[in-house]
Amino acid sequence: MLKQIRIHGRGGQGAVTSAELLAIAAFKDGKYSQSFPFFGVARRGAPVMAYTRIDDKFIRLREQVTKPDFVMVLDPTLIDVVNVAEGLSDKGVIIINTSKSPDAFKLKAKVVTVDITKIALDIIGAPFVNTPMLGAFSKATGEVTLDSIIAAIEEKMPEKIAGKNIAAAKKVYEVTNA
Repeated sequence: MLKQIRIHGRGGQGAVTSAELLAIAAFKDGKYSQSFPFFGVARRGAPVMAYTRIDDKFIRLREQVTKPDFVMVLDPTLIDVVNVAEGLSDKGVIIINTSKSPDAFKLKAKVVTVDITKIALDIIGAPFVNTPMLGAFSKATGEVTLDSIIAAIEEKMPEKIAGKNIAAAKKVYEVTNA
């Protein structure tokens, strides 16, 4: 069954990389997938979106994701600027990078929160949350395996930085309460 994912971030946070790694991970799990960005005249810090689709059969759609099943929010300040729940189904899940509890958000969906920034700072040494967010996605949705996320990171990232990103994704996976 087709699953559509929308990722909200700010220019420079790696939302597009997250979407691409998620699509690669799904492919490694034996599924069909696609990923693509959406931004206008994006500049560093401006809101951006990226999308991923995952299915057991070939995906023919080639349009923006307007009715996502899952939403990932890399930067919690976007919640005050963008309607991150727009188009989300009643069974949808929103995963937010924040230290706040899910109850702090009045969104019409299941909300999963993880302080990914803290984990990224502790393990990577910088607030790079895009790759660790995939650990939360795997745990919260079960749509891709953690092993496939690790394999995607190893494939696409230089060895020099892959190890810390994998460690951060594993830690986020461990602490995510879904």
